[in-house]
Amino acid sequence: MTQTRVRRAGALLIGLALVTAACGSDKKAAETTTAATAPVTAAATTAAPVATEAPADTTAATEAPADTTAATEAPADTTAGTEAPVTDLAGALEGMKGTTPLVELSQDFKDRLDGSDAAKATPLDGTYNYAAETYDAIIIIGLAAEIAKSDGSALADQIVGVTKDGEKCTTFADCLVLVKAGTDIDYDGFSGPITMNGNGEPLEASYGVLQFGADDLIDDAATTYVTATAPESAAKPLGVTDVKRDGDGTLKIGSILPETGSLAFLAPPEFAGAELAINDINAAGGVLGKPVEFSPGDSGDTSTDTASQTVDRLLGENVDAIIGAASSSVSLTVIDKITAAGVIQFSPANTSLKLVDYPDHSLYFRNAPPDDLQGNVIAQLVAGDGNSSAYILALDDAYGTSLADVIEAALKASGVEVLGKKIYDPKATSFDAEVDDIKAADPDSIILITFDEGSRILKTLVEKGIGPTVKATYGCDGNMGNALGTNFDAGK
Repeated sequence: MTQTRVRRAGALLIGLALVTAACGSDKKAAETTTAATAPVTAAATTAAPVATEAPADTTAATEAPADTTAATEAPADTTAGTEAPVTDLAGALEGMKGTTPLVELSQDFKDRLDGSDAAKATPLDGTYNYAAETYDAIIIIGLAAEIAKSDGSALADQIVGVTKDGEKCTTFADCLVLVKAGTDIDYDGFSGPITMNGNGEPLEASYGVLQFGADDLIDDAATTYVTATAPESAAKPLGVTDVKRDGDGTLKIGSILPETGSLAFLAPPEFAGAELAINDINAAGGVLGKPVEFSPGDSGDTSTDTASQTVDRLLGENVDAIIGAASSSVSLTVIDKITAAGVIQFSPANTSLKLVDYPDHSLYFRNAPPDDLQGNVIAQLVAGDGNSSAYILALDDAYGTSLADVIEAALKASGVEVLGKKIYDPKATSFDAEVDDIKAADPDSIILITFDEGSRILKTLVEKGIGPTVKATYGCDGNMGNALGTNFDAGK
């Protein structure tokens, strides 16, 4: 089959489709579905057809659940609570929205994740971020090894082909039957249609639009889904790896996932997804006739050299592929070491644009979509909620600055005035100065691109009278999860 590669150019055309969640009350989901209205082509489909026929009504509906839009119309009221610091934080995140790569996971898959040994060690507590992407990354690697008939670096040249231009299959066992019959396959997994371009990243992605409820946890009934698709007009031929490494007949996979550090809340679902994938592959007979081996490891964050130490250990164990890191900045610290050794690096969570054209010997892959997709989705959400102005606060790393730039450009293209974009030090002990700048700018909406320090930033926003119940506040995949609410309520 002909395989192609895509390089994204400056301005992307994104196709967005909104789908209401079926995992909660249909009525509640219909009330909270937002129709994107910005510069990209949008098609909305929801459980409430009336909303798709009357866009003006869908905007009004999004204002009700959190009262955030109404609050932004009366700036004078936003300062009323600043005289006395807030001590009771309960419910202060209600109405905060944000995005993360997510599909509507089946209950069976979530039950299996919750029943995994990884989840028994560290309960998932309803957080499934990047579990499906981790699962699918390992399945794709296993299928590519079967096609290449090797666990060496040659399997990398088959990874993109596994995700497109063949006969659809959705499980490792079913795909393996097709592969052994000589049939080209197109694997669609739990993370949805993957469809990679030639540099090993998705051409399309599904995002969950999440919203915090009155208990400062994600309100599953309010979740909606957005599909973003990059244009195929920029297709180019698939690259081939230029590093040769022979395999030994046993596929061995390692990981650098955040057991510690600023993204530690992502580790439990990612490890659960990895465990399920290894188990499913081995239950179907393994790869190349042998069980797949798995060697887990910690990535830490950029404040440590944990990832580098873990990679050294994994390379010493002769792994064929490494899953991770979750952080783009962490991946950038180890990608040269991994790929120069002829080992595949496959991240389920990296999104930075710095990795799009990185010289990786065609050995780096990710099934989390790059920030040019998520940035446009967030901007569409902000604009679709009726905000006329926004302030962006982003952490200073490859992920934060990349996503902030995309959101800023997309907001401006949508007609939303960007009153400020502040890049902050995530290791700072106080965020008073940054929040004071936001308050002085008095935007309709606030966009937070943070990791776990986001809970402390939100606490400062609330104490200064501009928290999510007063100002429309938006997050992203680096912070949207129940861990944010738990840390916020605990004052962490």
